[in-house]
Amino acid sequence: MRDAYHEELDAISDNLVEMARFVGSAIGRATTAMLDADLKLAESVIEGDDKVDEMHRDLENSAIALLARQQPVATDLRIVVTSLRMSADLERCGDLAQHVAKVARLRFPDSAVPRDLSATILEMGQLAQRLMAKATEVLITKDVELAMQLEQDDDEMDSLHRTLFSHLLDDRWHHGIETAVDVTLLGRYYERFADHAVSIARRVVFLVTGEHADEFLPDPDATA
Repeated sequence: MRDAYHEELDAISDNLVEMARFVGSAIGRATTAMLDADLKLAESVIEGDDKVDEMHRDLENSAIALLARQQPVATDLRIVVTSLRMSADLERCGDLAQHVAKVARLRFPDSAVPRDLSATILEMGQLAQRLMAKATEVLITKDVELAMQLEQDDDEMDSLHRTLFSHLLDDRWHHGIETAVDVTLLGRYYERFADHAVSIARRVVFLVTGEHADEFLPDPDATA
């Protein structure tokens, strides 16, 4: 009986890894679809979000059933509860990848991104994919030190987001309001995707240590 119980716990963790890999691929493909004005690829990302939603529902149902049947305590309870929260983070990442793909579909056959911003958006998309790849590795290895690195990696996304806004607010902006709205939304989608990747890593820290990630961050007053 206990072997079956732990197999169910392991299955929940495996499903989280599968979800993370899927949404990481989705944000990369959505970025390509948008920059290349690839309608077929955009449609595949949009349709693929149904699979993320299904994985989220299945994981949620498995976790709730496990809670009801086994009434786990201590570390096992942390695994189940934290997995539910991480699954919600990943489901939202799937939505954000879909949003990027929908912008690509909306502006087809044109690209939604002006040429002078393509490099910045590409970098944001690649960074989002790298952050999720690292979060996936954290899910597999439960490496607290690696998890904390995502906090610093996210600073790069924030910097890119500020760069994007500096272009939007520049007096030389000449791409119109519609494009400004698209670029504003895209920047927000990538920023939120990165935030969810960081959230997943922070939850792994709590899962492993029982302490919140803030406890492991350096105290700025100590180095002032």
